[in-house]
Amino acid sequence: MDGFALLGILAFAYAGIVFFITVKKPEAIWNIGKIRGFRKVLGEKGTVLFFYTFGLLAIVLGIWLMTM
Repeated sequence: MDGFALLGILAFAYAGIVFFITVKKPEAIWNIGKIRGFRKVLGEKGTVLFFYTFGLLAIVLGIWLMTM
């Protein structure tokens, strides 16, 4: 396994964590200052959409890294 494959796996794991946080919205994490700031600026739906987009980009990055 080379370094790019390992980074791809880490990107997939990161995407999984982002999706988990977005779906479950654990109170301890969902009330962190940065996420509260996102919710204040983007609203609840905008924040969820932002995190889904960010997770999807991490998956795309993971696929790209795995194919290098």
